[in-house]
Amino acid sequence: MTSTASTASIASVFLDAADPTAAACFYSDAFGLESLVGVRASDTPAEGFRGFTLSLTVSQPSGVDRLVEAALTAGATTTKPATKSLWGYGGVVRAPDGALWKIATSAKKDKGPATSEIDQVVLLLGVDDVVASKKFYVGQGFTVGKSFGRKYVDFDTPASPLKLGLYGRKALAKDAGVAPEGTGPHGITIGGAGGPFTDPDGFAWEAVRA
Repeated sequence: MTSTASTASIASVFLDAADPTAAACFYSDAFGLESLVGVRASDTPAEGFRGFTLSLTVSQPSGVDRLVEAALTAGATTTKPATKSLWGYGGVVRAPDGALWKIATSAKKDKGPATSEIDQVVLLLGVDDVVASKKFYVGQGFTVGKSFGRKYVDFDTPASPLKLGLYGRKALAKDAGVAPEGTGPHGITIGGAGGPFTDPDGFAWEAVRA
């Protein structure tokens, strides 16, 4: 049975890590996301791109720089340095557990004091067929917010502390500054109202209260 549009949401994500204690400390120290990001012990290795990214959107470039610096200080590495672009300013780091985090803003100039405040957390899943995956998630009760053909889908989840989007796997890897190849598990379990289920690309969801 599928869920309804009013209950489809993401409450949290759970990331696999060989050292869960260190990974949990990273997410607390670097981003202050211990309430949204859980960590689970895993001895199953994964090589290369794990098929997803998590994004932090902030209000201005100085916020990007602050969070990137905090992440690097806490043990992350850079996959794409923070730079200006047509859409704004941002960069990508790889957390010690292997997850990729994009930190970005649509603003090109600072308009106030620098802060580390996060406006939004977005989970982007890299999928083989955006249209097919969109149809699957609509069937699970998600409502499409924005859709750009076979390239990108953004779901409207106003009740969720995390937003959900779908992107072509190769395009998502390129955006993160990494090669699209990868082996092993995704290393992420998504917790949300409406689970449990596994999507067409192997991303697993479990039922939790939003």
